[in-house]
Amino acid sequence: MTGRSKIEWTESTWNPVTGCTKLSTGCQNCYAERMAKRLAGRYGYSKENPFQVTLHRNRLHEPLIWKGNHLIFVCSMGDLFHKDVPDEYIFDILDVIKKTPHHTYQILTKRAERMVQVSEKIGRWPRNVWTGVTVESKDCKSRIDQLKKVRSSVRFLSCEPLIDDLGEVDLKSISWVIVGGESGFRARPMLAKWATSLRDQCLRANVPYFFKQWGGVNKKKAGRSLEGKEWNQLPKAAT
Repeated sequence: MTGRSKIEWTESTWNPVTGCTKLSTGCQNCYAERMAKRLAGRYGYSKENPFQVTLHRNRLHEPLIWKGNHLIFVCSMGDLFHKDVPDEYIFDILDVIKKTPHHTYQILTKRAERMVQVSEKIGRWPRNVWTGVTVESKDCKSRIDQLKKVRSSVRFLSCEPLIDDLGEVDLKSISWVIVGGESGFRARPMLAKWATSLRDQCLRANVPYFFKQWGGVNKKKAGRSLEGKEWNQLPKAAT
């Protein structure tokens, strides 16, 4: 059975690592932390500290038995490049990825510098890996420069939760941009002009744009329409 996902820009999730620690402003209302607390004491989540960084070796080989071709978000409940995840374990995950070229893996991080360090050790990532960084505010734009050092077939930006106007973004060598507002209790607002600015920059640069959500307390009610249209574009590698 696959880890079917409700995240709009992927199909499945694979969590050989869970847990994290807050790093930047986007982490303030972390959805994964909220979910981990609900799962405390179950499914491998510690009862005392459910969001501590945990290596789930029993999940490592799950994609090997999944039938069909899946678009897989790796570590939706954590950050693969957290300092508490050993290089050797990342290489074990990479080995599974190499053995399953029929799947496509999306790896997203806020720890861009560590991703670059790992990338330097492995060289080019397998063709079925997309690498991305979260860019939720101007303070995080340096992650884009780090991402461009990573040798992968697709490099993408996740501007979610978008809590600031990013201004002009250098989209050279970027294959995809995801934008979304924060959801849940205490969600911080996203202004429409922030989302449309990124959309317009993507249109000019011919970069696929995916508008995930407005967010807010009632995510479903707020919807996904941006100026009367749903933007569900995927990078060319997906077709």
